[in-house]
Amino acid sequence: MPSFTESAIKNSFLKLLEQKPLSSITVKDIVEDCGINRNSFYYHYHDIPSLLEEMITDEAVRITSEYKTFDSIEDCMMATVDFALEHRRAVLHIYNSVSRDVYEEYLWKILMHLISEYFDMLCKGIKIKDEDREIIVSATVCQCFGMIIKWMREGMTDDIRSRFARFWELYGGITESAIRKSAEQ
Repeated sequence: MPSFTESAIKNSFLKLLEQKPLSSITVKDIVEDCGINRNSFYYHYHDIPSLLEEMITDEAVRITSEYKTFDSIEDCMMATVDFALEHRRAVLHIYNSVSRDVYEEYLWKILMHLISEYFDMLCKGIKIKDEDREIIVSATVCQCFGMIIKWMREGMTDDIRSRFARFWELYGGITESAIRKSAEQ
């Protein structure tokens, strides 16, 4: 559990990310906003990139521990983008910064975890090859990841919830069909 100071630093940083690009935020901005001195910041974090990485990791841990079962892949995707919807400007500032790779890695890991959990739920009592499992999960993660990255690249302006819903109306059942085909072989 983060200390009071760590929480204050993270809250100030997120608040500042909502207001301006990552490259414009300084340690001075953060410490002035949360009312601590620079030494306190550096006691907890090496620099702003390490703070950002810890915040993204914390969010990934929260999502993977909070979401254990899903009714659909659409639910997995929504769990992944809920934070982005709540903090749209901050996420766009991260996505459009040199730290994009950190966010993309977080997104990939979250999707891989959530879709693997969903896949394992679908496969209860069904025997399929490990390599088939890996192919099906990876293909599904790639679809979801691509949709989310496209949405972010376009400025997160369209309604991602309805886009996910429509996508799964059109493509729903593909994962289940792949599982059946694997089990039959």
